[in-house]
Amino acid sequence: MTTQNTPARRPAIDAALVRRLVDARFPQWAELPLRLLDPAGSDHVIYRLGEELSVRLPRHADAVGQAEKESVWLPRLAPHLPLAVPEPVGVGAPGLGYPWPWAVTRWLDGEVATPEALGDSPRAAARLAEFLTALQSCPPGDFLVGGLPADGARAEAAREEYGAGTLADRDRETRAAIADVGGVFDAEAMTALWDAALSAPAWDRPPVWFHGDFHTGNLLTVDGRLSAVVDFGELGIGDPACDLTIAFTLMTPESRSVFRAALGVDDATWTRGRGWALATGLNAYTTYAAVNPRVAAQTSRQITAALAG
Repeated sequence: MTTQNTPARRPAIDAALVRRLVDARFPQWAELPLRLLDPAGSDHVIYRLGEELSVRLPRHADAVGQAEKESVWLPRLAPHLPLAVPEPVGVGAPGLGYPWPWAVTRWLDGEVATPEALGDSPRAAARLAEFLTALQSCPPGDFLVGGLPADGARAEAAREEYGAGTLADRDRETRAAIADVGGVFDAEAMTALWDAALSAPAWDRPPVWFHGDFHTGNLLTVDGRLSAVVDFGELGIGDPACDLTIAFTLMTPESRSVFRAALGVDDATWTRGRGWALATGLNAYTTYAAVNPRVAAQTSRQITAALAG
């Protein structure tokens, strides 16, 4: 969660700046028109560049690093995944008053997935389970050293760089959020779920790839069917429970059961997943709900679904 909102952490980004950055770094695209994508996410400003490309610029310091991460790992992971993912084309350097790396990727057509369109779809639930199964099946050791034999030192360094935080890391802020929203949601039930998630047995199998920010806003659909997964800024390896958040942002109880069965999730991992859904939902709710009715509705649904299980 971003804790500052100073000019240094949130630089002014407008079409004129993006035009100068693109023209300086990629002069071959200087004639392509730019169109702002609105609304975009809370972490990036996105412009469509011509018909085939998009430009993504981090809004704040907490979002820095995605351009390089996606450019390294998505080309390696993409051939193994059943849904489209962003195709990096280039990374732009800081400059012209903009402080961070930025990215150009191929444009992905589609509409953002919604619970209204896909929430009760067993087909969508099974497709998402298929995607996560494929992602988790990619061998982290091979990928993290570029296909070379993984010696202990390199593998350990990779795990430190791409490992996830834990639920325990979020304990203080989550309990504070529970106290803040106790008049909106059931504080006793939230506390009971959070305690259960913290005490659930930890992931005791080999670390696997996870998306890390797997919710409806990062899924695209074409003609009512899932087509792509985007925004891999939190991509990492470790416990995949964080990706179960999608079950509580998108699905009804019926499709959630299809998803869980298809993915083969045990009770402990499911409980940790509910904890992730609660923690991330509370974080977004306390940060944005007062100023964004859309986020308020989405996160209210997420918190309620996490409590229901």
